[in-house]
Amino acid sequence: MSERSGLGFLDGVVDRTFGRLRAAWRDIAGQSRPSAPAGPELADGDIVRAREQLRACLDGRGGEVEARARAAELGRTYLALNERGRERFLRLLAEEFDVDRGALAAAAGRLLAATALNDKEAAEAELRTALEAPRVRLLTQFNALPEGVKFLVDMRAELMTLARGDRVLSGLERDLHALLRSWFDIGFLELKRITWNSSAALLEKLTAYEAVHEIRSWADLKNRLEADRRCFAFFHPRMPDEPLIFVEVALVKGMADNVDALLDESAPLGDPGTADTAIFYSISNCQRGLAGISFGNFLIKRVASDLAAELPHLTTFATLSPVPGFHAWLDQRLAAGEEALLLPAERKALAELPAGKGSRGLAGILAHPRWHEDLQLAEAARLPLLRLGARYLLAEKAGQGRALDLVEHFHLSNGARVERLNWLADRSEKGMQQSAGMMINYLYRLDEVEANHMNYIGEGKITASTALRGLARI
Repeated sequence: MSERSGLGFLDGVVDRTFGRLRAAWRDIAGQSRPSAPAGPELADGDIVRAREQLRACLDGRGGEVEARARAAELGRTYLALNERGRERFLRLLAEEFDVDRGALAAAAGRLLAATALNDKEAAEAELRTALEAPRVRLLTQFNALPEGVKFLVDMRAELMTLARGDRVLSGLERDLHALLRSWFDIGFLELKRITWNSSAALLEKLTAYEAVHEIRSWADLKNRLEADRRCFAFFHPRMPDEPLIFVEVALVKGMADNVDALLDESAPLGDPGTADTAIFYSISNCQRGLAGISFGNFLIKRVASDLAAELPHLTTFATLSPVPGFHAWLDQRLAAGEEALLLPAERKALAELPAGKGSRGLAGILAHPRWHEDLQLAEAARLPLLRLGARYLLAEKAGQGRALDLVEHFHLSNGARVERLNWLADRSEKGMQQSAGMMINYLYRLDEVEANHMNYIGEGKITASTALRGLARI
């Protein structure tokens, strides 16, 4: 496999998914009387026909076979639209198939006026019915179609962008989010191991969805699935060929401190029988339409438990994670003034660099595109960046006591401990731009994760190693 072409590669996977949906629903839709095909823009005349299709799906006339056929035909109409047409379709669904507020007010009034128990129960049932928007009942029908759940997940992915700042579409997005949340309860999910013998289609998706460390070739992918590696993913029974989230694990001796070494294709194959540490080095969400429905905390704990059962000699479970918000935070602080940010000894060391290399301070060094390849610059920047990185992780907070860094918040919420900051652990362009090359080990001690989770969620307390606290000077 040649190197992938970024978003174009992923777009190809999505296009094939849409094509598969259209093919899967063609025969089902053929059991209903097909409507005239809509134009891609969903012009006014086509809007009328789409409205009729939506109403027909809600009328529920005929049996289950006819209902599935109508839903399939409606789905094929949506899939044939372009971006503008899909927006018009979603707006039609949001505006005309929302809760009937007149009926809702009347039902609420009858409940308030009811005195007899039977009348109250009847009014409560009427109010529950009035509170459910017709569009929710309509969307639920896609659950009965092959790949219908995937269709709704992808619909929400597009809707999330359109709904920003749009009250009408935001209501539809909330309804779809609530529906998907109920369907994707963790109890319904299946954990599966992905190996080199998995289907080519699944391996292609693994490559496309990898969000942390790009998979550059088939050789790179094969290396990540060797005997000293593990890859696990959650699947939903209604989306058996679509991973929801996956984690890549390396079985090594000692806590890994460099992702380039960890992913080196030329490195000798390790023996999982002698490994004492499982390093979770990449966790990627695969379905943008499931944003806000968390699986990662369950995934890590489940995988750690399964690995402990498979390989009892594993004593350490940790991550090698990026610090994606660090560089942006540091740039803001440096722009506000370096004097208060750096220690006197650090400013002195930068000023004494030869040939005026440190004349512009730490900001000047970081502005140099390949500063980490200059030994003098890298050594001068090492101590201040490590100290500031530790401070960023342990002291900088978002609202409600939450860690400012999103990846850190994820792992702290799962009960991890902030263990060790690693210098120039990721020298990729992305790693340098986001984290100044640094990576962090989050340690999962299985007997402590619940207490750590409660301390963080309840009190905003960050559990961290003594060494890291000393580095941060807090």
